Parts: sequence; C-alpha cells; structure tokens
Amino acid sequence: MHRGSPGVSLAAAPLATTDATCGLSRTRRSGGRLILESMKTVELVRCVRFPCLDVDHGRYVVPEVDVDPDLVDVVMISEAAPARLEDWYYAGPAALFAETTVQAFRDAGEDVDSIADIVDLGVYLTTAVKCGKTGYGVATETVKTCSLLLDAELDLFPSAQVLMLMGDVAIKAVNAIARRRGEPRVIPAGSTYKLRGGDYRFRGMKVFPSYLQAGPSFFIEKSKRRMIAEDIAAALAYARSQPAHRAL
Repeated sequence: MHRGSPGVSLAAAPLATTDATCGLSRTRRSGGRLILESMKTVELVRCVRFPCLDVDHGRYVVPEVDVDPDLVDVVMISEAAPARLEDWYYAGPAALFAETTVQAFRDAGEDVDSIADIVDLGVYLTTAVKCGKTGYGVATETVKTCSLLLDAELDLFPSAQVLMLMGDVAIKAVNAIARRRGEPRVIPAGSTYKLRGGDYRFRGMKVFPSYLQAGPSFFIEKSKRRMIAEDIAAALAYARSQPAHRAL
C-alpha cells in the first residue's frame, strides 16, 4: 500500500500527478502506441499535496494490484478508503472490503472466492476518495478534489467497457470529472433506486449506478444487496456482450 507522508509540504506542486515513465519496462509497442502490459496504479497516480481537510491522510491508499490495463473490462468505484487499511480490497482474504465484494459477486452468480478471482473476470476495484473518512460522509469539495486523482486513474483503462458507480460518492466524483471537462452530468440527480437501469455513458463506457458494496453497510439492507447483485450481473453481461477489443 502507498500512504501519504505526514508533514511533507509541496504547496507549489500540482494536486495529482501521473507518471507515464514509471514501469516502462513492462510495455510493448503496437500501432505506434506504447502500451502498458502490466501496471500498478499506485506507481502511476498519486496525491502530492493532501489538501482535503475532512479525511484521514494516514489512510491514503491507491490500488497496488498488478494488472494489464488492456484486460480490464469493468471499473468498479466505491466510496472511500476503509476505516482500517487492513480491510482494503487488496489487503488479503480477511479484509472487509474483499469479503463483502466477493459476496456481492457471488450473489450475482459469479464463481469467485477472492479479489484475485474478481480481477481475473476483468474487474478493477478502486475508490472515489483515496483517504479514509473521519465522519459519516465526505464533503462535496473533498469529492471534487479527489476526483482529479480518479480522473487520472480512469485514463489508465482505455479499453474498459463498463463503469460501476457504487454509491453516491462515486456518482458525485464521476459527475465532477465530467463537469470539469465541460460535459453534462453522467448520472442525473435523483435516487439511485430510480436511476438504476438507465442508459448512461462516459468516455465510451456504459455506466451503472448502484449501491455501496464495500464495507459493513453491505450486510444491513437486504433489498440493496439484491439490487447490487442485479447491477453486477447486468454490468458483467454487458461487458461480455461487447466485441473483442484487445487486438492492440
């Protein structure tokens, strides 16, 4: 895991950076393009100033899983880093985020036992806010600020067919990215219950708004758990129905 360094001041630096030279030993050329055969997002996207005031920078985490971006069909975005970094998606089978997400995919009919199995389905898991919450919610300004990191992160997956937005924070973050680029909202205002099943698009991906599947809230409401399973099943079915896109 990559964590912020308390006390480091980089006031003159940009908020977020993408390091395209990181890990270039894992690349190949195709059609004049330089393609990453494998990467770790943590090596390519980072926060350098930690300006947000209502989150815990000591729980800053960016996905460290080694993936081939050309094999990612679905990007699933949940809310924020967990209350304990030991519960992060990629922290191991006992991690809470891993446990609830694996169960959500099982509910959707997938034969998975671990986050590695979900990654093998072509799914990349991340959060909209990279630091841990200090209260119940996350300030709108924090979501907007951290969406700069998410924007850079999404750019790493040009072949993705599906974007799953798990909860209100993820929806707000992607809408913030769109507005910053002068584009209309990706997901209109309204309750998730009414928005589910709509035809939404962003950067060529079909977007599925849903409910939060990561963390303890997953076990609370059975109706939301059922809808999460339905949305995951629909997202995977859509991704699998698309023409092959890996002939780079």
